[in-house]
Amino acid sequence: MSHTTASVVVIGAGPYGLSTAAHLRSRGLSVRVFGAPMASWSENMPAGMLLKSPPSASSLSAPQPGFTLDAYARAAGEGRLGEHEQVPVELFVRYGLWFMRQLVPGVEDVRVRTVDRQAGGGFRLKLASGEELTASAVVVASGLTGFAHVPEALADVVPDGPSARGPVSHTSHHTDLTGFAGRRVLVVGAGQSAQENAALLHEAGAQVRMLIRGSGLNFGAPPGSGPHWQPDTPVGRSWALYGFVHRAAAFRYLPATARLWLVREVLGPCGAWWLRPRVEHRFPVLAGQRITGAVVSGDGVEVSSTSRTVTSYRLEADHVMVGTGYRVHLEALDFLSPELRAGLLRTGGFPRLDAGLGSSVPGLYFTGLPAAGSFGPVLRFVCGTRFASSRLASAVEAYCASAA
Repeated sequence: MSHTTASVVVIGAGPYGLSTAAHLRSRGLSVRVFGAPMASWSENMPAGMLLKSPPSASSLSAPQPGFTLDAYARAAGEGRLGEHEQVPVELFVRYGLWFMRQLVPGVEDVRVRTVDRQAGGGFRLKLASGEELTASAVVVASGLTGFAHVPEALADVVPDGPSARGPVSHTSHHTDLTGFAGRRVLVVGAGQSAQENAALLHEAGAQVRMLIRGSGLNFGAPPGSGPHWQPDTPVGRSWALYGFVHRAAAFRYLPATARLWLVREVLGPCGAWWLRPRVEHRFPVLAGQRITGAVVSGDGVEVSSTSRTVTSYRLEADHVMVGTGYRVHLEALDFLSPELRAGLLRTGGFPRLDAGLGSSVPGLYFTGLPAAGSFGPVLRFVCGTRFASSRLASAVEAYCASAA
């Protein structure tokens, strides 16, 4: 069994992990990155999916210019996208892998089994390969892994957990929706993933119905719409969104209850403007519903729901696909030892982070969605890598220097 050392270990090789590692390496730090490159985008999103963010907001953060999505399209000879065109997920994956080859070569597609503190400082890690190593600092950039949310009433009918092949799944379980042609699929949720999966299912020949809690589906405003005295941002036009994007460092000074509410509600259940013609009037949408129970019946699922007018429904489907988003809870990060997780201060389910994205455990950092509880909803989007990566790298560099 080999034993090695590194200054920094980055767990995760998606947009946040690759961006962070690129900034760390540019500072001369010894960095090892573990994870399947761009796996969440290639293995947990359906073929034909389009990113909600425009091309200008879909670039990873690099420590030097020349590594944007547009730069990749030019270098690879792919068609360059206009500002208001959509980014296919397949293109985004190819771009992420190109970014990795250019700036973060040597990513190791190996699972980290455990991370624990070691006496005297630093961390001890065990890999699925059998290797053990120590590191001064660890950055958790594992993306959405483990955070998929399924309503309790639906989770109860699949004791082994939701899955693509079972009666209940989450939208993140699918890469190919063509197999649902001719089947009755009930899509639960009203956000981007629920709406887009419903559209793709319908276009693949499935018999789709949507069940949502709100009074109706919402869609973002088309580009160029809205009051032009308000600033435009990668996630929409408004002064509030401008603050979330460009003043994310100040977000952590808001009261905890306000932060949790804003992360949950800002840019909440809403489809992109370009989804409207693919969703509206294309299939039934049952609004104002609360799921009260579900039971597996034969080869399908029977879902019970109640509306605000106390009208009860029983909906039969061959499959239920849940698009109710993600909820951060640190117990899902089971590669962190129980002792390590117990030492993490939290705000709701999020780790409480300092200005450099460091947790209450010295040397342990979080980026991406888990950092949204401290820095706001921009950390839910690819464009959040611009804010997080250089800030985190600077903090890690200073920490490693002080620990040397």
